[in-house]
Amino acid sequence: MSDKLKNFLVRTASGAVLLAVVLGAILWSKWSFGVLMLAIIIGGLREFYRLASKAGYQPQKWMGYAAGTIIFVIAFGCMLFMISDSAASDKMLLLTMILALYIMLLLPMMFVCELYRKSATPIANIGSTLMGLVYIAAPMSLFLFIPILLGEGEWNPLAALFYIFIIWANDVFAYLFGITLGKHRLFERISPKKSWEGFVGGLLGAMAMGYVASVVMGGNPIEWIGLALIAAISGVFGDLVESLFKRSVDVKDSGHILPGHGGWLDRFDALILSVPFVFLYLILFAIAK
Repeated sequence: MSDKLKNFLVRTASGAVLLAVVLGAILWSKWSFGVLMLAIIIGGLREFYRLASKAGYQPQKWMGYAAGTIIFVIAFGCMLFMISDSAASDKMLLLTMILALYIMLLLPMMFVCELYRKSATPIANIGSTLMGLVYIAAPMSLFLFIPILLGEGEWNPLAALFYIFIIWANDVFAYLFGITLGKHRLFERISPKKSWEGFVGGLLGAMAMGYVASVVMGGNPIEWIGLALIAAISGVFGDLVESLFKRSVDVKDSGHILPGHGGWLDRFDALILSVPFVFLYLILFAIAK
């Protein structure tokens, strides 16, 4: 068996496993959905802090993991508060408030801890630690609210699933258009293989998936196609940003958790950066209704 065929089979098998895990986690329950999001946060932070270490910095990894987890739990508590009955909502609100106060203390403690580390790069250490939270933990925590915003106030797992399908459709169609029609480089300094033709193809594929989502879910086609367009454009920037980080430390993949696909950031980089833009879009669309 040739190496190329072997790599293709490994990539296909790991991709099928990833698809099954994502489908199962999202459709099973909001708790399994939360576990998947938390796994992406912790896995993504681990890889990001590894890249920061390769750049010569010393991020406070465990403080970052703790803060990222708490940010997620606060968001998850808020999500449950929004969709739960009144009997349980008071306890969840109290827990969320306690954790919010705790995170307000944990973040400044990073500055205090840096006093005792005797590092030559204290500003960069704190900056890279906080950057991981802004880059990964905050967006994936916001993603918890996407199924509610698209579900008219109710938690709808299909909304989250179609959002991910839109991101994947953008990737697939960008690749197909790129290898068949690609001639003009999109951002050669960062990603030599990306082309404008692939970029346009990805947008078309994403918008087509957005329309399919509106039909299946009985939603507003304009809302879904607009979401797909924003998710696709910001998702491309998400892919370029992660490529920028990897190039700066001369690594091919952010990790090796998924054979043939790289790490958590390699697989979810587009999703991570797109969430804040889509979240704001859905808020504004809801206000405009």
